[in-house]
Amino acid sequence: MAEHMGGVVVTGAARGIGLAVARHAAKTGYGVVIGDIDETAGKTSAEEIKADGDQAIFCKLDVTDRASVAAAIKDCEEAFGLLHGMVNNAGFNRPMPFLEATEENWTQIMAVNGLGVLIGMQESGKAMIAAGHKGKIISTASMAGRAGFGDFAPYCASKASVISLTQAAAKTLAPHGICVNAFGPGIVDTELWDGLDRDMMAMGATSKPGEAMSTFAAGIPLGRVSLPEDVAGTVDFLLSPASDYMTGQCLMIDGGMIMQ
Repeated sequence: MAEHMGGVVVTGAARGIGLAVARHAAKTGYGVVIGDIDETAGKTSAEEIKADGDQAIFCKLDVTDRASVAAAIKDCEEAFGLLHGMVNNAGFNRPMPFLEATEENWTQIMAVNGLGVLIGMQESGKAMIAAGHKGKIISTASMAGRAGFGDFAPYCASKASVISLTQAAAKTLAPHGICVNAFGPGIVDTELWDGLDRDMMAMGATSKPGEAMSTFAAGIPLGRVSLPEDVAGTVDFLLSPASDYMTGQCLMIDGGMIMQ
């Protein structure tokens, strides 16, 4: 089944949202490429998916390195027949107070969250065009791409860039039948937020463990933070034929925090 459906490359898939997306795609019948800079965690995640009876391989991938992104796509084509989907999920945040955010902070975050998505879109788009396949390119934006937060300014800018890149790629690739969309998580209980919690305490923005998440969570209409599983179903839809007439969109999955 997976060979017929093709493969899906998921960046930042060793853990968190990326791993949940990869597991869902594998269960649907796609072969998945776990693309991550963390070789140990990435290989473990790929093995866990295979142990469940599904198809997965690991590729060490740095989204800011075009050659490594192209190599992961080639590995996907060789292992699973063709590239059906590219999920540009890798990203990170390092909070700093707005008036103290540095050039280094901006450059590092924009390189991974912005340039990394552009490279992923370009390389996957070229592969799909070459194969004549009407594939799906999906990227992880954020509610921070729709609303600014003072301690996350470069991150907010990077996620706004994901939305803009999604629109630009959608217009460019539409004549080839390739759909390009994004999804915007809100507060997701992952290791990324564990790190943010420590960073916020270190800079004095919060005073105790868990305070950062609970403060943000207080504004969620659905009354709870999300789990990676809450997000993965939307990506299932975006990978499927059910979304064939949708392109250039960013679907918010944030419990109602940003209402469009």
